[in-house]
Amino acid sequence: MKSRIALITGGSRGIGLAIASLFREQGAKVLTPTRQELNLLSNDSIDIYCSRLELPIDIIVNNAGINPLAAAEEFSDKDLEETLQVNLVAPMRIIRALSPGMAKQGYGRIVNISSIWSGVAKPHRFVYATTKAGVNGMTRALSVELASTGVLVNAVAPGFVNTELTQQNNSADTIHQIASTIPVGRLAEPQEIAEVVAFLCSHRNSYLTGQTIFVDGGFTCQ
Repeated sequence: MKSRIALITGGSRGIGLAIASLFREQGAKVLTPTRQELNLLSNDSIDIYCSRLELPIDIIVNNAGINPLAAAEEFSDKDLEETLQVNLVAPMRIIRALSPGMAKQGYGRIVNISSIWSGVAKPHRFVYATTKAGVNGMTRALSVELASTGVLVNAVAPGFVNTELTQQNNSADTIHQIASTIPVGRLAEPQEIAEVVAFLCSHRNSYLTGQTIFVDGGFTCQ
């Protein structure tokens, strides 16, 4: 990944921070824009940010996402609009702006961060699961469009991950209960998700494209 330029959204904490740190260790120049620089809720902000990038982007990791919990009869219009915007529309606009440059230079790697809830169901994930299933579909469609240009596109669907947010939102007992439902018996560490993303974004991946890889300790295989 040495000398490659990578754009990572949501790179300030959790999985995104682990990805950004690993990319830097492997020699990439990493862009992790703040919300002031790139507001994913604003199409104007997305378009302006992408248009102002002076360097060609080699790697895109669409990691940022939001997950308001609500059942099908409960979600608000605001929840729907913002979750669709951040999780699906924003990645599509970023890809629309930057993938032509990748295709022109004959090299690119795009990884979209999906979720286990794109493949299995759980109550109160109605809007979130829908957007993440859309991410998987976007990944497949884009991979076919760009395959002949040297740009490979994949998605990574993490399961339960031991992030600071997970620890803040769950008691130790709850985390233990969650771990008991995972075949490997524990949550993933952010670094483990980052390693998969790093492989997909490196020159070592020369053929894998259009796939959604579930990194979940076997949770969705049950």
